[in-house]
Amino acid sequence: MMFRVVDAEKAKVSVRRSCTLFGVSVSGFYAWKGRAPSQRQQDDMVLLAHIRSQFATSHETYGSPRMTVELQEDGIEVGRHRVARLMRDNGLKALQKRRYKKTTDSHHGGPVAPNILDQDFEASAPDQKWGVDISYIWTAEGWLYLAIVLDLYSRRIIGWSVSDRLKKDLALNALQRAIAIRRPPRGVIHHSDRGSQYCSEAYQRCLRPSNPS
Repeated sequence: MMFRVVDAEKAKVSVRRSCTLFGVSVSGFYAWKGRAPSQRQQDDMVLLAHIRSQFATSHETYGSPRMTVELQEDGIEVGRHRVARLMRDNGLKALQKRRYKKTTDSHHGGPVAPNILDQDFEASAPDQKWGVDISYIWTAEGWLYLAIVLDLYSRRIIGWSVSDRLKKDLALNALQRAIAIRRPPRGVIHHSDRGSQYCSEAYQRCLRPSNPS
């Protein structure tokens, strides 16, 4: 990432000079150094998670016009230009390979729960089945990560967390937000890719009060 190089070399080369050489902005560098993701960036990341879900459901056939219609029908107020920008910036092009960044670490020593959901993504009421995932968005400042909790009944995001690093507490923060907002009953099925973030002791401890699987 260019900003990291600028930061590492600032004792030898001025920030302005380095930014000019690498073709990045000085304001962007200082934003990267000291500012959390803006509200606009966070909103974009939540929207992008919905876009990724629809894109996967369509087997990567939706372009921005159809994607906009699908999102609007789901009650998400968004314009085509914003959808087109997010899809373009993140390589979500119909029937084309998209930019990919690995977010799942399946090689870990944590407990692995059985797959109770077994590809049955239908639910008859809210808070029966939750799906969780970690997504990502490419920005001028590098990768930003988004952990989400999705209610499979409404297909709406009910918990999320944003960070510029793929930390273990990213997924935990999203789950804690979903629990605080929804206060789910015992027995909710919790479905993940069983990566290390979801198998950590802290994450499993957070799951136990609601007795999810």
